[in-house]
Amino acid sequence: MWSDPVYRSTQRTQGLNLSTANGQLGMDYLKVEALSKSYLVNKPIFDQVGFSIGKGEFVCIIGHSGCGKTTILNVLAGLDNPTSGHVFMEGREIKGPSLERGVVFQSHALMPWLTVRRNIAFAVKSRWPDWNAKDVDAHVEKYVDLVGLTDSIDKKPSQLSGGMKQRVGIARAFSIQPKMLLLDEPFGALDALTRGSIQDELMRIVRETRQTVFMITHDVDEAIFLSERILLMSNGSEGPNGYMPGGIAEIVKSNLTADRTRAGLHHIAGYYDLRNHIVDFLMTRAKAS
Repeated sequence: MWSDPVYRSTQRTQGLNLSTANGQLGMDYLKVEALSKSYLVNKPIFDQVGFSIGKGEFVCIIGHSGCGKTTILNVLAGLDNPTSGHVFMEGREIKGPSLERGVVFQSHALMPWLTVRRNIAFAVKSRWPDWNAKDVDAHVEKYVDLVGLTDSIDKKPSQLSGGMKQRVGIARAFSIQPKMLLLDEPFGALDALTRGSIQDELMRIVRETRQTVFMITHDVDEAIFLSERILLMSNGSEGPNGYMPGGIAEIVKSNLTADRTRAGLHHIAGYYDLRNHIVDFLMTRAKAS
């Protein structure tokens, strides 16, 4: 067990339950219980995955390709079904897609024939079908301004940079005012400078809205910068006692200063200890055992 005050970790147990931790955040806002997913008989990708997310909390999950991160996100989104286990949000089991949960993928998924305004308006009208055009437009403009794209609101996706497209995707997700935001490596295809800028933008928006967020990333610094807790996920592996499925191997809590910026991250006391711990996990301990 790590004793550094900057973070603490919880080793994996079967049916991990953190509902008593960090109680001030309301840890049962979203609760994952004994989640398992299999494509091959007796070889689940992951098994007995359990964790909770508090209202207003930002949680990242990190692990090597193939460990099942996106599958877990898809189950939370209601886009996939687990082989076994349950996911509850505000005490109700998730059984399918819902506008209560906004999703942003690595691909921005904008409709190329529509402007920024109309791309976001499409989502807003789906959320509030009885709104008139004036109300929809005002709502759209609010969220376009939130991501700093007011000057580009009437441009089509082909006229935008990759970073701008991702900002539109984020604005669209926030515009439907979901109870939870699910992000699947939304900045993975961007260059380092653009990525850092949008990370700062996302952090600012989340601080303003107190949005609950679950995010997949392969970027250790991104996870440290954005999240309050980081779920470290192991891959399934063959061992001397047979196949061991992957799962949540460890949960790391960050106590870095809340006013941190991406550019100043490496100056914060405790940052390197936290980073080294996560990198060590990924390099030496990311296989289930």
